[in-house]
Amino acid sequence: MNALVRRPPGLSGPAVTRIGLGLAALGRPAYITLGRTEDLGGDRDVPAMRERTWAVLDAAWAAGVRYLDTARSYGRAEEFLAGWLRERDIAPDAVAIGSKWGYAYVGGWRMDAGRHEVKELTADRFRAQLEQTRALLGEHLSLYQIHSATAESGVLDDEDVLDGLRALRAEGVAVGLSTSGPDQAETIDRAVGTGVFDTVQSTWNLLERSAGEALARAHRAGLGVIVKEGVANGRLTARAAPAALATAARERGVTPDALALAAVLARPWAGTVLSGAVSAVQLRENLAAADVGWDAELDERLAGLAEEPAGYWSTRGALPWS
Repeated sequence: MNALVRRPPGLSGPAVTRIGLGLAALGRPAYITLGRTEDLGGDRDVPAMRERTWAVLDAAWAAGVRYLDTARSYGRAEEFLAGWLRERDIAPDAVAIGSKWGYAYVGGWRMDAGRHEVKELTADRFRAQLEQTRALLGEHLSLYQIHSATAESGVLDDEDVLDGLRALRAEGVAVGLSTSGPDQAETIDRAVGTGVFDTVQSTWNLLERSAGEALARAHRAGLGVIVKEGVANGRLTARAAPAALATAARERGVTPDALALAAVLARPWAGTVLSGAVSAVQLRENLAAADVGWDAELDERLAGLAEEPAGYWSTRGALPWS
């Protein structure tokens, strides 16, 4: 797995794998990934999801994954991760862990919850959630990010928030933001302009490429780039892959998700790419992306998969929590 190892700029601590593990789909019973019924079945009580999370974390650790991504809104993901770190006696300097603040999980561990998370990008929410995160992760916290920052939210102009982030950064914790929606590029550029952030985490995949030039600018400005949703919430996996992607993957002897993630890894600005695997098998398929040769022919062949940003995000917003 040496091919996976790369330390993205902006993160202190150990070298981290280019493919990291995100816990969005593991820390709560419902999420918007296609095929969760087949992947998880009906047993999604807290002990079952904790056991599943630990099994995937064990597989990731054995494969050399050293960047782990979580958030306050991912149900009990921080709690599950904290317990695993203690049980496996993993030192803070052996792993890089990023979490996020801004959303609160309100789903009550119910599949049929009317709302699963609520967003509030205020200084009070930042301080409260930072305390909660630190109570669980302590010195293991390497990176703290604004969750789904947008230009219109005003969070990038909130001096109370920015001062809090500066203070956290002065304590040795890197600070960043994640972005979502069709206007990611504007948000990324605004964030770079503040001079506050060490990293940016954004959606980029074969269907949604609109943030690419802004991420390249962020990379040139010295920010570490973390890419999320590289398989588009399951739309670029064997379960739903467009025919062109499925054919190209079959020709190269890999699964469509591996080829989709290889496309992200091929971007010169991409530092760490997140896997959202919920099983060791899915993780192994994702990690195969590191050994896929990406070339100009593939770029040209799959260029037609790109969708208009507004349409992509409309489709994403309509995905059911399952």
